[in-house]
Amino acid sequence: MPSAEAALTCERLSVSYAGRSVLHDVTLSVPYGSALALVGPNGAGKSTLIKSVLGLVETRGAIRVLDRDPARARPEVAYVPQADTLDPSFPITAGEVVLMGRYRSIGWFRRPREGDRRIAAAALDQVGLSARSGDRFGTLSMGQRQRVLLARAIAAAPRLLLLDESFNGVDAASQDAIVETLLGLRAAGTTMVIATHDLPLARRACDLACLINCTVRALGAIDEVLEPGRLYHAMAS
Repeated sequence: MPSAEAALTCERLSVSYAGRSVLHDVTLSVPYGSALALVGPNGAGKSTLIKSVLGLVETRGAIRVLDRDPARARPEVAYVPQADTLDPSFPITAGEVVLMGRYRSIGWFRRPREGDRRIAAAALDQVGLSARSGDRFGTLSMGQRQRVLLARAIAAAPRLLLLDESFNGVDAASQDAIVETLLGLRAAGTTMVIATHDLPLARRACDLACLINCTVRALGAIDEVLEPGRLYHAMAS
């Protein structure tokens, strides 16, 4: 049964696309304040699980997000994609992108208040890019753009943060800045689910790991789950 101690619970969760099973009987629980690394090969269902948490796909089984249905929990959930759909040539600054994180709170057709601007500025500072606030988003490096997208999510003040392969192609300096930011968020009580192929990064940022390949192969403390022998056995089975 769903637990009041868990920010996310799935029980026998299944998802199919055009008759093809993508997730099958996924059962897991993520306690409040934990960071779960979601690890698996391409096509394992990691992105589909994140879409399930966001309420974007039809599911079978049970899923509770912040002790609610996914659609009702969405205002308290933020998402950082692998890459944003913003056209690099679009004339928008890094600071304006981060301010978008406040629109869910204030409404798309209302002007941001001074308090919203302060929250957005603090989020950009949290990822180490306050000096780039006025720079056009498209002129930033890939790693810097991902940090801006993380700041946008932080500005929304989520209780649950989802990251879907958000570190791919990111330079070492940006990766370090992102990990430090995630550790700070975790220390402040934000729950996170991070889909990644980068095992060293997962070990740095997360305390739990889930090995997934259409279903859960292993779940638990990250050092135990990502132990090389167990990792190979779980993903090969």
